[in-house]
Amino acid sequence: MARFMLNGKPTVADVDTDMPLLWVIRDELNMTGTKFGCGIGACGACTVHVGGRATRSCITPVSAVVGASVTTIEGLSEQGNHPLQVAWHKLQVPQCGYCQPGQIMQAAALLSDFPDPTDADIDAVMSGNVCRCMTYVRIRKAIHKAAAAMRQEVNDERAV
Repeated sequence: MARFMLNGKPTVADVDTDMPLLWVIRDELNMTGTKFGCGIGACGACTVHVGGRATRSCITPVSAVVGASVTTIEGLSEQGNHPLQVAWHKLQVPQCGYCQPGQIMQAAALLSDFPDPTDADIDAVMSGNVCRCMTYVRIRKAIHKAAAAMRQEVNDERAV
């Protein structure tokens, strides 16, 4: 039995605690936004946040998140209007789209650490996320666009 917060809601999964978090999320909790890619934590398709940090769910046993807060792509924004999701859509980032939930989750962690990232910051942090369609240029542009939108939101809140 594993108890944790999933997208802000208390969750209990009656599974072996060595089961990878990815399979708990997808197969037990029926949330299919998080994708299986390589199974060894090398491609980033399975990226979720655990305690706000980007984490490869395919190699993370559910026992490692007991008592923790886990956020999936579904929990990033209930309406799908997180600045990254908006930028991804406006710039038509995905081609096949398979890796994009992991890309967006990694990018959200990046923007948490680097609110005004340089290209070098983006390349360094995103380098572990593989896109077979090679949309890296659009991914970088979307991250910059989202960062600018997030900074504008902060400035607007300060002005109020």
